[in-house]
Amino acid sequence: MVKTNDEIVLKGEIEQAVYKTQPLVEYENNPFIEALPTIFTEDDILEHFMVTPRISQQDKQSEANIRYHVLKRIKNFIQPLPVHFELERRLSTLIRRGYLARNPLDKTFLQRIRLLHELREDEKQAHKYIDDRLNYIRSTADSLSIIGISGIGKTTAIERLLLMYPQVIKHESYKAQMFNRTQITWLKIDCPYDGSLSTLCKSFFKAIDDLLGTHYLEKFGYFNRITSTMLLYMTSLASLYGIGILVIDEIQHLANSKNEHEEMLNFFVTLSNTVGIPTVLIGTSKAQQLFKGNFRQARRAASDGSIFWDRMAEDSEEWEFFLETLWNIQCLKEYTELTDELKKTFYEECQGITAVAVNLFILTQERILFGDDNSQEKITSKVLKQTAKEDLKIIQPMLTAIRKNDFKAMYKYEDLMINLDDLMINHKKGAEYEGNIKSAMRDRLNSIEYLRKDKIESIRIELTALGIFNALNIKEIKKIVENVVNENPIDLIESELKRIAIQKAMDMNQIRLNKEEVKEKNISDMSLVNIRLKALKNKIHPYEELKKNAFICSPLNEFY
Repeated sequence: MVKTNDEIVLKGEIEQAVYKTQPLVEYENNPFIEALPTIFTEDDILEHFMVTPRISQQDKQSEANIRYHVLKRIKNFIQPLPVHFELERRLSTLIRRGYLARNPLDKTFLQRIRLLHELREDEKQAHKYIDDRLNYIRSTADSLSIIGISGIGKTTAIERLLLMYPQVIKHESYKAQMFNRTQITWLKIDCPYDGSLSTLCKSFFKAIDDLLGTHYLEKFGYFNRITSTMLLYMTSLASLYGIGILVIDEIQHLANSKNEHEEMLNFFVTLSNTVGIPTVLIGTSKAQQLFKGNFRQARRAASDGSIFWDRMAEDSEEWEFFLETLWNIQCLKEYTELTDELKKTFYEECQGITAVAVNLFILTQERILFGDDNSQEKITSKVLKQTAKEDLKIIQPMLTAIRKNDFKAMYKYEDLMINLDDLMINHKKGAEYEGNIKSAMRDRLNSIEYLRKDKIESIRIELTALGIFNALNIKEIKKIVENVVNENPIDLIESELKRIAIQKAMDMNQIRLNKEEVKEKNISDMSLVNIRLKALKNKIHPYEELKKNAFICSPLNEFY
């Protein structure tokens, strides 16, 4: 039995290929690139990352126990930041450039397939010379590292960016020629807690199995496989499915491994250079240990550079605008103005860390709702400090270390340590976009179109989180929510819109389930004898009828 870490696998949409005209000549005549969405604009990123839950006046007048639930909407809050735009550009380039040397119409693609087949034939000895043989195959895959403290939003950002792309693209024909291929645009896996490279490879196979219903984990991941041999099969699958990018999260866990750090570094270099998949490595600052305390050595495993993601500085416009936007999402009967004193206290207690700031804001309002004196529902510095001290008690040692710039104490919490020189470089890059982002966001916040999109996103997240619509995919749920929001007045309260959307989703889900039951019944009635008789009646070979009724799998799917 093969075991892997049981992480929740991020899944995206499955679409049929639609080929687009390319703005660059090097992207032309490559079906893997042409099937991708058009290169996103800054406005696309702004729209996708801007999630500002609305709390109506009616919500604020509800009983405290109801408002407790309303406050949880704030957890969906996402503010577009300069780093999101930087991440999108890097990701967009990584995916497209990674496909340049893996064009399925190019003769070098067939050469790669032939070489991989030869290596598999000699599996027992292949691991000894796999690098030398595959180094002759050109690779345009780069890699990127994203390093930052816990709770800053690294994983949330990369997942939202990945979901802007369909995860699976089905190709049937290209330029009037048969082109039957399944393309996986991206895969995201978590690094196992024990830092085992073998388990990491098995997680790769499991991610594909969960996505396509294949059995590669059973085929290629059994216990006595060595890592280099599993890399060979990862290379095969990367070529077969045209995997655009591989995201590996929580790489700091590799520091728990018994492997030598140099071996780990070589593993990631091999992923890009040999396997040919562009990689994005995400981790906390503890990951610097992998490179013997000096993260500059990571450049070998991050050929497209590194993004160091720090907390927001108290005097930055980025933090100022983040706090102003978050502050407006209050669910108290009396609105509290954001004073300089409150700004100072709030930053003191969260230190510019996104997740801490959002949770502190929610917990403070909850404390006011159910406190000893809730006659005057106002946010004060005293309540902020009390909330941080009692409700965020578990992270106070870490926050204190940051607050005092106590580097000795920080080393106890390796997730907090980052390279300050690189941070300054990234800060200068980010400053160029702040003005445009703020201006565009303010325009959007006040537009009717944004109010509708904001409600759609907020309700979609809540409906998806319910997990009861097992016959509907994410796109279908979003379409239901869009129809409900667009067909009703903009001032209709969100709870009513949510109720209508849930009912419509339940109805559609039941219809889909009924159809599936009928389909399954028809399949069960279709015995092999009846299929043979039907084939003879239609004067076709029984093989064709069996294939038509999905009794025979495509040999291409089993070839690797």
